[in-house]
Amino acid sequence: MNHGFSTINENKLHSSLKAYYAIQNQGNTEVFSEGFIYDIIAQNGEIIEIQTKNLSKLLNKIDDALNKNKKIKVVHPIILQNTIITTDKNGKMISKRKSPKKGNLYESLRELTGIYPILLNKNFTLELVYVNTIEHRVRTEDEVQSENKRRRHLKNWIKVNKELEEILYSKSLKNKNDYLDLLPKELNSVFTCNEVKEGLKNEFKLPLSSQNKANLLLWLLKKMDLIEIKGKKGRAYLYKIKE
Repeated sequence: MNHGFSTINENKLHSSLKAYYAIQNQGNTEVFSEGFIYDIIAQNGEIIEIQTKNLSKLLNKIDDALNKNKKIKVVHPIILQNTIITTDKNGKMISKRKSPKKGNLYESLRELTGIYPILLNKNFTLELVYVNTIEHRVRTEDEVQSENKRRRHLKNWIKVNKELEEILYSKSLKNKNDYLDLLPKELNSVFTCNEVKEGLKNEFKLPLSSQNKANLLLWLLKKMDLIEIKGKKGRAYLYKIKE
């Protein structure tokens, strides 16, 4: 048993969420079982994995658990408010500000494209946990590349960690209705991608970046066999929820 909540190779956000869910579910952490190390195995036997990004990396582990008729929950945080603290190399604060970017479920849709085959499995649950975080950066003397080599433009700071500030609420996605509820409610029985985009704007008040995920949402729902193409209207495909 391990109740120490090891943070080896983890950021503080991941380790804090693991600690929280372990306590909530009276679980043990870092459990080795049948060839895999699981973040948490709850008292009731459910496997809980905390994954901040790259959900597709869990697919083999999830598949193995489901094939053995085990229940597994993947917890994915969505950051509603991120406070950025920048210090110099000696730890003296240079600035503290709130990021204007606010996360939402639709911004995470691309994460789901890599695990769509298992989303509706009766033993699988995706839990989205909405959080506020604090991101720590250290100012550098020169403009540098990030550790993951993903920067298109060099910057004069390095992110050293992101920690949990507050858990606000959570939302579970488990069955077909949970995923169909991601569509705007005021759609006609047959609808286009642009109509979904307008619904995301008008009903859900989402920013443009999230409205533009309408095509990704439709791709996901079609792959999950929840909607189907019923023809075309001009150059646009017409979609319908499957009976």
